[in-house]
Amino acid sequence: MVNQVKVTKKDLDNVAVLSRLSIPEEQADKYMGQMDAFLTYVENLSGVDTEQVQPTTYALPMQNVFREDVVKPSLDREAALSNAPLKEDGYFKVPRVLEE
Repeated sequence: MVNQVKVTKKDLDNVAVLSRLSIPEEQADKYMGQMDAFLTYVENLSGVDTEQVQPTTYALPMQNVFREDVVKPSLDREAALSNAPLKEDGYFKVPRVLEE
């Protein structure tokens, strides 16, 4: 059964405000039609029998791909600081962000 959703100008204006979008008046009918078609499609999905479908978070199976935590030599401090625009006492120096 196909239900018809009817999007009003008020609905479009409300979504535009919530989305912080400015919709030109001459394009309102176009966007109302697109919203209406989308909402009709979503509403029709409610008629699909999902009784035997397991709920999932992801469409594909997921597995963690962590590598073993192994201690390795890191980059030498001088090499790491060699291209730094500002450095002081062996550390990267960055501009202050927060005032005291």
